[in-house]
Amino acid sequence: MPCIAGRLLARGWMLATAESCTGGMIAAACTDLAGSSQWFERGLVTYSNAAKTELLDVPAALIAQHGAVSEPVARAMAEGALAHSHAQVAVAVTGVAGPTGGSADKPVGTVWFGWSVQGHTTSERQQFPGDRAAVRAATLRHALQRLAQLLQA
Repeated sequence: MPCIAGRLLARGWMLATAESCTGGMIAAACTDLAGSSQWFERGLVTYSNAAKTELLDVPAALIAQHGAVSEPVARAMAEGALAHSHAQVAVAVTGVAGPTGGSADKPVGTVWFGWSVQGHTTSERQQFPGDRAAVRAATLRHALQRLAQLLQA
């Protein structure tokens, strides 16, 4: 986390988060650091589909077509977080933490990530093992590890 803070501070950038399955855990981890107000701009917990649409402008049709746990929705969440903040960097997560809610296409542990850095958005799907707490913790770690890599480039 300190490397993310340092990389954002060096560029004068701010971070915004858009979280579904983690329910604000990423924002909480960021704001656990003293001085985070210098680089953390805001966090949006958009757990419901309506919240994704209302707060992040994720089109309802996109959710209907692909499902909330999908690459297009994760990307739209990251881009929406930037559009609705003063940040230059955003991370978004949407997934099935379990123990219920999984399907053959999207079993429990499926998480889609979106990262947007200065308007360039990337996404990635991960499948994490374990119970709800394990999936959420793994999601938090992966979101921040990949963000650190993207900021290093």
